[in-house]
Amino acid sequence: MIRGGFTVDGVAALLGPGARAALDRGETTPARRAVRAAGDAGTLVRLFLLGDALPRAEVAAALDPVDLDEAVTAGLLRTEDGQVAAALDLRPHADAGLPDAPPWWVLSDLEVAPGGRTADREHVLGTGAASMSLARAMVRRPVDTLLDVGTGCGVQVLHASGHARSLTATDVSERALAMARVTFALSGAEVACLAGSWLEPVAGRRFDQIVSNPPFVPGPPQVEHVYRDAGLGGDGASALLVGRLPGYLAEGGVAQLLASWLIASEDWTERPRTWLAQAAAAATPGGLDAWVVQRDVADPALHVGTWLRDAGVDPASPQGTELSERWLDWLAGAGVGAIGFGFVTLRRTAPDVAGTVVCEDLRQSHDDPLGPEIEAWLDRTAWLADRPGDALLDERLLVPETVALERGLVSTDEGWSPVAATLVRLDGPPWRHDVDELGVALLAGCRGHLPLRDLLDLLALAHGRDAAELARAALPVVRDLVRHGMLTAR
Repeated sequence: MIRGGFTVDGVAALLGPGARAALDRGETTPARRAVRAAGDAGTLVRLFLLGDALPRAEVAAALDPVDLDEAVTAGLLRTEDGQVAAALDLRPHADAGLPDAPPWWVLSDLEVAPGGRTADREHVLGTGAASMSLARAMVRRPVDTLLDVGTGCGVQVLHASGHARSLTATDVSERALAMARVTFALSGAEVACLAGSWLEPVAGRRFDQIVSNPPFVPGPPQVEHVYRDAGLGGDGASALLVGRLPGYLAEGGVAQLLASWLIASEDWTERPRTWLAQAAAAATPGGLDAWVVQRDVADPALHVGTWLRDAGVDPASPQGTELSERWLDWLAGAGVGAIGFGFVTLRRTAPDVAGTVVCEDLRQSHDDPLGPEIEAWLDRTAWLADRPGDALLDERLLVPETVALERGLVSTDEGWSPVAATLVRLDGPPWRHDVDELGVALLAGCRGHLPLRDLLDLLALAHGRDAAELARAALPVVRDLVRHGMLTAR
């Protein structure tokens, strides 16, 4: 495939930006025109990326030295009326953050679409939006051991191969593991692949890092598609993994997973917080840092329609109508008003560290990758843990240049009058914190020269406030600002 130019860079150069953009939109004609005279590389693009059926001799030449008949027997290709077409999805893949990584190829089932091909029970997804979102959120610091729970086609492991020395992948689906093994072999990754349910294949082991894109889709307690349904009912898959993963982490180890939660009240954090209580128990004798970030919320109808189309089922078809009714009835019976989706990050701390648990809504516009922000959050949380209580008062803090103050003004008879002030982060997630005038004055003094204690004493003196009382009120706010990267240590 390297010889044929069937790599990420080779395909990009072959198609050009216009045809690549069109292909991302599902428009294949520009790409087909671009590869008409591209030799073996064009044949591989048409075969695997465009889904064309091609003459046997043309495909055999492009695959050489791989034998075409062996590829058919192995299930990679199929023959039809003397033509050859792809039976599985095989495409080049890469990570922009790993420019020195060897070329990768990912094997999965062919894509599905309403009105066309639908997913069967054992369908293996390729590099979809969810899996890529998790890959971009992955902490990339060097570790000795990494576990991917529910590896599917193996894409998370590929992205982890640049920073983890020993890689382990598990899946309940033997078919998924078979495809993952091919993905790893083609991409030159050495991975221990273990079959089994959830964490059973690694019982008694601990890892420096765990990642998982599990079958997190809330629904009735049944399995129609292994990649999507856990058979536990509701958000049982997310609850199970969040509650158990800390018990499989080494001290300082980090677990990251995609998760969904049922929202049955005004407090969307209700369900995740119950899981985090179990997670804290699993981390014993260590502590637990946990960050739950809600990235999206869907009403039941949108949730059901989205996942039916994801499996290639038209929600308006007779099959789709039947499935929708059953799914929506179950959600209504459970009192579900909405479904939340996002990332959960867990870190097992030392036994003498209580840990920090934070649930935050980040549905504002923010492009991935989230990984650097998660790494920074873990660092800032550890820094704060080393400065409990009043110890933070001895720190010299600085408002970074990437933070701005927005003021709200209203028109009055005397002119514009301020009514609000908001601190805004300009890089990374767009965190926003409303601050009062005392807060504005305090932040103006945070230039890294004086300890926080001295700044608060000066502020109390200037405004006739009790210094101790002002410190008690300011410390929680300052901690939140540090955690969001809006105040940093000098």
